[in-house]
Amino acid sequence: MYPDKLLFQVSKPARYTGGEWHAVRKDWDAKTLRFALGYPDLYEIGMSNLAIQILYELLNRRTDVLCERFFMPWTDMVATLRRASHPLRSLESGHPLGDFDVLGFSIGYELTFTNILAILDLAGLPVWARERAEKHPLVIAGGSAVFNPEPVADFIDLFVIGEAEEILPRLVDLIQAHKANGNLAKKELLRTAAELPGIYVPALYKVTETVVPTPLDGAPGVVRRQIVTSLLPSPVRPIVPYIETVHDRAAVEISRGCTRGCRFCSAGVIYRPVRERSPEETLAAVDEVLQNTGYDEVSLVSLSSGDYSGIDALLSEINRRHGSDIAVSLPSLRLDEHSVCLVDALPGRRKSALTFAPEAASPRLQRVINKYIPEDELLTAAGLAFARGWSGLKLYFMLGLPTETDDDASCIVDLARKVLATGQRASGRAPQLRLSLATFVPKAHTPFQWVSQAPEETLHARHEIIKRGLGRRVKLSYTDTRVSLLEAVMSRGDRRLGRVIHRAWQEGAVFDGWSECFDWERWQQAFTAEGLDPNFYARRSRALDEPLPWGHIDVGVSPGFLSSEYRRALVAELTPSCRTTDCNACGLEGWDVGCP
Repeated sequence: MYPDKLLFQVSKPARYTGGEWHAVRKDWDAKTLRFALGYPDLYEIGMSNLAIQILYELLNRRTDVLCERFFMPWTDMVATLRRASHPLRSLESGHPLGDFDVLGFSIGYELTFTNILAILDLAGLPVWARERAEKHPLVIAGGSAVFNPEPVADFIDLFVIGEAEEILPRLVDLIQAHKANGNLAKKELLRTAAELPGIYVPALYKVTETVVPTPLDGAPGVVRRQIVTSLLPSPVRPIVPYIETVHDRAAVEISRGCTRGCRFCSAGVIYRPVRERSPEETLAAVDEVLQNTGYDEVSLVSLSSGDYSGIDALLSEINRRHGSDIAVSLPSLRLDEHSVCLVDALPGRRKSALTFAPEAASPRLQRVINKYIPEDELLTAAGLAFARGWSGLKLYFMLGLPTETDDDASCIVDLARKVLATGQRASGRAPQLRLSLATFVPKAHTPFQWVSQAPEETLHARHEIIKRGLGRRVKLSYTDTRVSLLEAVMSRGDRRLGRVIHRAWQEGAVFDGWSECFDWERWQQAFTAEGLDPNFYARRSRALDEPLPWGHIDVGVSPGFLSSEYRRALVAELTPSCRTTDCNACGLEGWDVGCP
């Protein structure tokens, strides 16, 4: 473990001590595969990630695997470790990460890419995959941010594409066999791993002039996303941190996937189709996780909680069993009357503020993004919330959406004013309203993967339209447009970006998703030094027939469907939810994944 003299020098030393309730300690000297599972962000972020809990339990359930955790240390700990020439260690046993057989990263956000390099370096490992020797751990990665793996392909030995519950056990079996055979050459292990479905080994692909990877040595031309047909049991003995985390509550995943088809949403594509946990299994999981953790709040996790079949009956039964002893949260609710009634009926809720994400305010733009909420429904829902005692609303919007105009930005002002007036009438007092404005980021594998991100001057002009229109009546916040630019670059980048990421990291880039650490000048200098232009990746429309750097990754939703949705967006034509139509023929109907 880390010596006290190091921990005394940093804030929140409990980030690095381990020993939490339900953490698993196994015999290091047993003949097991030593697997370090990590999230390239702060402990408080990583421990709020349900995927980490699921994979930790999945791996430690095996008697032939020892799984321990690591996270990106905060800047004060990074400096302390470097001054002391002390390696980054796992939380459970305190062994240096370089002593493990496998380092596995779960990557959920593109702006943690430099953190990956920092972690590898703090572990005493070469950051370039080609420079790591046989003695070094196998470095693997998965998660929602690597469905375009190319920007970090030169740092990772292999990627798990899709849901790890489906393919990770087979990969572990393969690595175990590799160890049993006397640790054959890593090159042979990677070549064999590439034969498994859902495994992408970047070293087996050559990047051509069109920056599209071409397979070598018999590697598959297309890597197919792996999908579990039914959800595994929800973790009911999750690790309980000693310090407050971002989501400081128990969590039960009630469903995975979404049928709404929002055209900007990557998660709506890469987690299709919808798979629901049965009400009986959900209720049992809620009971057990609360009993095993001591939490007094549970989150029912889903991309669209209000769409869960029988959600009203489920909440009623949770309320009957637990009453006011616990609070229940429902993330990702649609702004409509049903959602307000759901939240209002939740046990243990303080009626402070409700949060919803309309994304766009004008009916035309809502149709473009396929997230249409009639204004009268939205205002009815807002009025109901204020009438029932909720004191405020927080609404999330995007700026820079495809086909957006200044008039669309003005519609946000008009809608905000109507919400304020509705709240005043419904409650008899001035309501609180907060707006959060995010910059649209085009994502790979979505209908908007071909569109350009709005120029910075356009975004600033629309910020001003909204600020002037609302004055001080509404609290307003918005993201740094340069952060969104970098996110768009990494979301749709190619393998050449590895050089930029490496150079930016060498110049001190780390925690790029944190405002106190983000430094755009470092990135500008890195792009210039490597002869690449960020606008080429982010602010350039692409032809529908242009080869894409992520084209070898098959997520199941076909390019034909995505291009059809893109064309429908341009004429503001809605596509119905899969729950309300027979089938939208997105491509998954031909896969054996329980999709009709």
